[in-house]
Amino acid sequence: MATLVTGATGFVASNIVRLLIEQGEDVVAFDIVPPSDLLLNYIKPWAGRVTFIQGDILNRTDLEMTREHGITKIVHAAVFTGILPHIESGRSKDIVEINMMGTSNVLELARLLSVERFIYVSSGSVYGDDHSDPVLTEASMPRPHTLYAVTKYASELVTRRYGELHHFPTVSVRLGTPFGPMERVTDHRVNQSLLKDWTGSIVKGLPIKVGDQSVERTFTYVLDIAGGVCAVVNSPFLSYDLYNVSTGDKTSLKHIIHVLSELYPDLQVLDSADLGPPPGGTNFMKSDRLVTDLGFSPQYDLRSAIKEYLGWRRANDFEE
Repeated sequence: MATLVTGATGFVASNIVRLLIEQGEDVVAFDIVPPSDLLLNYIKPWAGRVTFIQGDILNRTDLEMTREHGITKIVHAAVFTGILPHIESGRSKDIVEINMMGTSNVLELARLLSVERFIYVSSGSVYGDDHSDPVLTEASMPRPHTLYAVTKYASELVTRRYGELHHFPTVSVRLGTPFGPMERVTDHRVNQSLLKDWTGSIVKGLPIKVGDQSVERTFTYVLDIAGGVCAVVNSPFLSYDLYNVSTGDKTSLKHIIHVLSELYPDLQVLDSADLGPPPGGTNFMKSDRLVTDLGFSPQYDLRSAIKEYLGWRRANDFEE
């Protein structure tokens, strides 16, 4: 028995792969991009549990290559995160095609395999950036605007109905804003997190630039994101077909700088009055279902997450 993870060499998915194999599961890692040395080193202690298959989710023949590996569950995380305006306008068709038709192809594979569970990896972006609910729960009405958010929400609906029609269990997980190991610029993910930019400056010995330090954002360490997803993958029973995965905590940029300064007393901070607020809305997601239904709790606070992340960066000479 094995779990298929699509988009497996990407940022969040590679951490899902790592946690699954660390927990003793066999994984078939499917992606259009082959595993990099950075990824192979990241999963090295458990590499014997991973089978990498290079292929395109838009090509059903490529997906067919996975059928001989005893797949019982699918985590569909492959996506085009075309959030930046110039990418959304310049590659609109690609965003829709990859995120919608790719999902339908993986769902068809799930039908052929009669999987025990299909997990669709969605995004908190489906709630929109200006939601009227200050705290976002699974009961909050989706308000997607960008093509990325629209295709994520539409894929949730298609996933649910496909499972109903073809009699296999489905569930969607909406992820909060992740940061941590394996975040890097790729052809399908150019936008990067604020903490990736700041930690990159630190490992290069450069000052960080910040505008209004009172601005609050929600950040979740990617291994806590992966932990929440894996809890959904492996739970014997799910009470819901939708779960938010986030720390549910807002943090001011001032507090983040305070933590960074404690860890690195020589840190230089440049005040840039003309620097606008970082991406992301003022709302934040709660993951009460994940906690109450599955007993999941994050393993990292901000300090321990940043410390581990910077340790990973330095160990791998990752200055991007």
